[in-house]
Amino acid sequence: MKTIEPFVFENGIAAEIREMDLFYGSFQALKKINMVIPEKKITAMIGPSGCGKSTLIKTLNRMNDLVEGCRTEGEIRVGGSNIFDRDMDVARLRKNVGMVFQRPNPFALSVYDNVAYGPRTFGIRKKSLLDGIVEESLRAAAMWDELKDRLNKSALGLSGGQQQRLCIARALAVKPQILLMDEPTSALDPISTGKIEELCQELESRITIVMVTHNMQQAARISDKTGFFLLGELIEFGDTEEIFRSPSHPETERYITGRFG
Repeated sequence: MKTIEPFVFENGIAAEIREMDLFYGSFQALKKINMVIPEKKITAMIGPSGCGKSTLIKTLNRMNDLVEGCRTEGEIRVGGSNIFDRDMDVARLRKNVGMVFQRPNPFALSVYDNVAYGPRTFGIRKKSLLDGIVEESLRAAAMWDELKDRLNKSALGLSGGQQQRLCIARALAVKPQILLMDEPTSALDPISTGKIEELCQELESRITIVMVTHNMQQAARISDKTGFFLLGELIEFGDTEEIFRSPSHPETERYITGRFG
């Protein structure tokens, strides 16, 4: 079995972004981003479309490495390690910093095999171990009772909301320390959205969550910290309650009161 070491977080900090710029070719998508992401809290990123929110979270586990012409300057430190260092083990990074995307993307496999996919990738083959991981992950995603009798059925037969929670269970199966969520409820109905929000609040005692959302009410309901982005810049970052009650910047106030965006 391949052992992947977790990162060691200190002083309640899961990740720290320092003076980070990001370019796609000659276009600068992110400008001098500085942010401290607290451990075992929910951090929301809000702002109009195209302002750099999704780009930033995809940088936290180096998903942007896959984009041709993308380059970064500055630092992102996870557990004290700069993720852009040449000796950074990207497999270790992506195992510990998982991701859930905007639209549910279950594999065309059974429910069981979707959840077991990551553990198998890291060398777990024993069925009793996989059985335990699948049950634990589905319970963590509040889905065990719904799916325990459907483990061998195709994941593609689930509803959209169930598919998204299954994708969360799949991400949790490798025990990440940070879970990145890129608008995870934007394609879901209000009931499924509520279930995902409840799930995030249950998970935050064990895991750090960083969520991009266009839904400002969602950010206000479930996040501890909120960052407002505009045109590639982090305009304001702080306690969610403070951001929504008395923002420091007029651009933030205009956005959260619906006057633009």
